Amino acid sequence: MPDGFDRVLVPWLRFAGCVLVVAVLYWAQAVLVPVALALLITFVLTPPVIFLQRWIGRVPAVLVVAVLVFTLLGLASWGVATQMSNLANDLPLYRATIQEKIADIRKASRGGSVEQVEQTVKEIQKQIESPETPAGNASQPVIVQSQRVMSLTDFPSWLGPALGPLSTAAFVIALVIFMLLEREELRGRIIGLIGHGHMATTTRAFDEAGSRVSRQLLMQTLVNMIYGVQIGLGLWWIGTPYPLLWAALGAALRFIPYLGPIAAAAGPILISFAALPGWTRPLSVIGLLVTVEIITNLVLETVLYAGAAGVSQVALLVAVATWTWLWGSMGLLLATPLTVCVVVLGKHVPGFEFLSTLMADSPALAPDVSYYQRLLARDQSEAAEIVRHHLSSQPMETVYDALMLPTLNYAERDRAVGRLSEQEEQEVVEQTRELLSDVPAFRHALESTASPDLDTEESMSEPEPPLVPVDILAYPANGQADAIALEMLAQLLDADAIRLDVTPGRPLASEVIDLVRMRGARLLCIADLPPSPPSKTRYLVRKLHDALPEVRILVGRWAPAELADEDRASLVDAGAHHVAATLIETRDQLRSLAGHERQRIESSTPRETTVAG
Repeated sequence: MPDGFDRVLVPWLRFAGCVLVVAVLYWAQAVLVPVALALLITFVLTPPVIFLQRWIGRVPAVLVVAVLVFTLLGLASWGVATQMSNLANDLPLYRATIQEKIADIRKASRGGSVEQVEQTVKEIQKQIESPETPAGNASQPVIVQSQRVMSLTDFPSWLGPALGPLSTAAFVIALVIFMLLEREELRGRIIGLIGHGHMATTTRAFDEAGSRVSRQLLMQTLVNMIYGVQIGLGLWWIGTPYPLLWAALGAALRFIPYLGPIAAAAGPILISFAALPGWTRPLSVIGLLVTVEIITNLVLETVLYAGAAGVSQVALLVAVATWTWLWGSMGLLLATPLTVCVVVLGKHVPGFEFLSTLMADSPALAPDVSYYQRLLARDQSEAAEIVRHHLSSQPMETVYDALMLPTLNYAERDRAVGRLSEQEEQEVVEQTRELLSDVPAFRHALESTASPDLDTEESMSEPEPPLVPVDILAYPANGQADAIALEMLAQLLDADAIRLDVTPGRPLASEVIDLVRMRGARLLCIADLPPSPPSKTRYLVRKLHDALPEVRILVGRWAPAELADEDRASLVDAGAHHVAATLIETRDQLRSLAGHERQRIESSTPRETTVAG
């Protein structure tokens, strides 16, 4: 089969596979939802079972944990149902309070804009409901009756309205118990199904999914319990009926992403307006709920829950909508842990990397790639913001190798393979030059903000004696990008100790040799950025070494790891003293060589003075 046909066919096969998976998830939800819920509960109960089985054995540990957990869940459900039944019976007692508040609202709106809007709406409604109908053509009411069609999704309802939820619950409990009893056997069967060749990948995926889901549920349970305690105490202090009920419902509903907190707050607000006389205490309930929600979101979830799921907020919102569409209310409840498992699948299974890229909370692009992309989009302000963010957490000396220099490499690579034109590459280079001139200002602003007394302390300290400056000749091998890289190197060097003299233009090898002789340079730094081949630089280094063997030559093949040279031996064999892959490495070598050169100059100066005397 031709290679081009494979490239066209494979994406469509993957798309068809995704459609098939979605169809199976939708039509088989009556079976898959209890299985997914059982798996989720198994993830949560595995740690306590492992702890207990060391003392009492596996079977007793599973039974103890299962009986204890499901008994507590059953009692809590029965308690909430009882409280809600009592609340429904007490609602008629609040009729007088409700009528009083309705009367207050009518008094406030009488004669105002609200009453005018209501009157206008009533007039329009009358005109719509009483159209002129020709005689003898009076419309007859049409009665539409729907017939319920039984399908696989109605499996629980076959057992009757009352037995459906009970049978599902019993099925989940049985699944949880057997999954806990045979967890190693089930894991072995899945690994055997996938294949022994993927054993390491499958093991890592199982471990990461289990730890992430367990951590996410544990942190969310802790946050929800703290939320429920705060709400319960606050409602009890205000005097709202059934504070324990609202506390329990609030803690339970917060397991539902996004919609859960809204539903948890609706009940206490409505019952406070219905049961509490006046307006002060109902408004206090609203203030309590808003305050506790702010504390929970900004403090508790930030400290305890941030990054636990490993899913971005936008991806989680889309996943919540998707799982709710597939599985209804149970999909809404299971959306977060299921999405975590999908992200882990995309991280470890070949062919599904796009899932991790789209949904994980880690940055989709590396900082250097993001910086390069912003320059391609001609967005210098956001590129400058990336530089500022790097400088706020990293030393200034790393910003060149981490962000700015790789941009020049990427632009040259893309121009060489035809992705960029020469003009577009030139625009990236020019933007880099402009941002390079702003780096010292960024650094100074950040340092002055972090330590405003730094300048005062430096002025009080004794100044160090000045060093003898050492001149180093620098040569950009292939044009403007190499020259900008040398400007970055100059910013890394102490200008009072080392002066970097960049040759203008692009002289020939013989002209470079004449220039070195004329200036008496003993140190030469050549910038030659990959992915351009080093053949031109190797030729220059060999000629220089043959003509001026006393000159120390440093070659900068500065590039990120994926574009760096695998073999630097050819340049060293040609006569280079050192070949560096980073600007910092070259800076350290220049400092060392400049120190030796400075000692030579300082040692030779007194002898010349003595002879002159």
